[in-house]
Amino acid sequence: MTINEDFKLTMTTQDPTHEVVKQLRETAPQLFSEGKVDFDKLKELLDGHVEQRTERYGLSWVGKSEAFRNVQSPSVATLLPMPDDSVNWDSTENLIIEGDNLEVLKLLQKPYHGKVKIIYIDPPYNTGNEFIYPDNFREGLQDYLRYSGQVSEEGIKQTTNTETGGRFHSNWLSMMYPRLFLARNLLKDDGVIFVSIDDNEVHNLRMLMDEVFGEENRIECFVWKKSYGGGAKERFAVTQHEYVLLYARSIQAIESLWLPPDKDAEEKYYKFSDEKLAVRGPYRIKPLEATKSMDRRDNLVYAIPAPNGSEVLPKRQWWWSKDRVFRALEGNEIVFTKTGEGYSVSYKQYLKDEDGKQRGAKPFSIIDGIYTQNGTSDLAECFEGTSVLQFPKPVEMLKKLICVGDTDTKDGIILDFFAGSGTTAQAVMELNREDGGNRKFILVQLPEKTENPAFATIADITRERVRRVINKLNKEDEEKLDLVGKQDRGFRAFKLSASNFKLWDADFTPATADNLAEQLKLYADNVKLSRDQQGILYELILKTGKPLSSRVECLEIEDASVYSVSDGQLLICLANPIKLEVLRGMMKRSPLQILCIDTAFGGDDALKTNTVLEAKSHGVIFRTA
Repeated sequence: MTINEDFKLTMTTQDPTHEVVKQLRETAPQLFSEGKVDFDKLKELLDGHVEQRTERYGLSWVGKSEAFRNVQSPSVATLLPMPDDSVNWDSTENLIIEGDNLEVLKLLQKPYHGKVKIIYIDPPYNTGNEFIYPDNFREGLQDYLRYSGQVSEEGIKQTTNTETGGRFHSNWLSMMYPRLFLARNLLKDDGVIFVSIDDNEVHNLRMLMDEVFGEENRIECFVWKKSYGGGAKERFAVTQHEYVLLYARSIQAIESLWLPPDKDAEEKYYKFSDEKLAVRGPYRIKPLEATKSMDRRDNLVYAIPAPNGSEVLPKRQWWWSKDRVFRALEGNEIVFTKTGEGYSVSYKQYLKDEDGKQRGAKPFSIIDGIYTQNGTSDLAECFEGTSVLQFPKPVEMLKKLICVGDTDTKDGIILDFFAGSGTTAQAVMELNREDGGNRKFILVQLPEKTENPAFATIADITRERVRRVINKLNKEDEEKLDLVGKQDRGFRAFKLSASNFKLWDADFTPATADNLAEQLKLYADNVKLSRDQQGILYELILKTGKPLSSRVECLEIEDASVYSVSDGQLLICLANPIKLEVLRGMMKRSPLQILCIDTAFGGDDALKTNTVLEAKSHGVIFRTA
């Protein structure tokens, strides 16, 4: 009897289409024939919902099919921990990941699927200059490793855009498509994504996001007035704006969007109180009668009973419907004021809603008063006046967008996979201090080379900025130990690298039997000798679907070191060889999963199989890597 391969941990990422096929098989098994989808049956099932015309509305470009294949190709990478480059490694849940974001997004699919509240990205704009995201190669990881200096530089092309092809929309769309596709999977049902963009690609980006997220989930195209001057070099008009597109994962899951309350407005306008004060707070009064400039709408014209009950006010046009006004009358939310001509009618606008939640104003589609210059000064302030990176987004704008996207809970995960200098992390930490929130951030940044002698790559700038922001906030709050202790001011740093395990690549299978036998010997021990235990540990945490922020504790079980992950839900033992007493000791702790190195069994399939069965009798899933 040999161990079932289902108990061998998969070390590559899954093809997202597998999940779609799985769902289709569960909901409509009649569509499958010999294990494949019968497309004719699918069209019959979707009768009336399939576009049959050869000419149809949509977005297409040269390389779109290849871009989608980039989504489907599995990643054989891992994320190596960098504790020496981190802050508060043992306690933080924030992450800064160095690496190509397409590969990283694939690796995050399992542990962070449906867990991210907000995504904000400021991707490279298609301005005709080069952008360094080489997705047009067969093996994306190897290209990245060469680019980042982890393997030989021979033959690596560092950009998809050339001097003559930089303005080709196809190249830019092929770069964005797989990243947006994978990013959508990470959003919660009520999650949202903001994307900064300029005029060169806003039209294409909007169509692309309509395709990936669904046109019905488009919320707004914000216009950001990014500057208050300029124009000396412009030929025709002074460009002062950019855009921020906002889409929802599922717009049905979002009730509304609000900005934080204006504290000055509260003190200035909300001066009245009634019996609802404890729940709804103070209120202000606003006219119920519509302005004369408003078009006449018959359904808003009706009479309202006067306060004394003996007379009825003449018919007027009101802002509210009749049903809503009469409900407000019953709830004592209408205010009548005696005038020389009778009564003026107002309604009470409470500071809080019926659930006791305080709302601000709805966001306007034009973002004004926050400029590019603010972003430059924000970054320079972190680096003692030195300019280390051009055109970072302003912290205040990111704070505003985050507030719009996470109105109530203030504890969501914020993902930025074009992190740049790390503005998003600064915005998250400053917001948490201002409103007591518990938001977490995940930043992903390519180690793009810089010309700054102090920082070899942009990823170095990202980490250093976040370190400095943490130090600054801690210093400002050093008298508020209770605040500093509650807030997460740290980050775990990781970098993209090849797997710690030797993964078989069928494309490089030797042609002769002798060479094949020699190669099989090399794979007998599938763990690379050059890797340390911490790197192996975090790859296994990642591949089992646990977050990279999981709490890890080292235990001693029968004289062996065992890692307890997420308060004992997962136990990992890297001992090689491994003793049966250790395995049974782990089972006694009743984890959900146990994971060991495959070669630790020394080729004893019987022991492996018995371990699987014994673990199953304890209600534990046992796997090997």
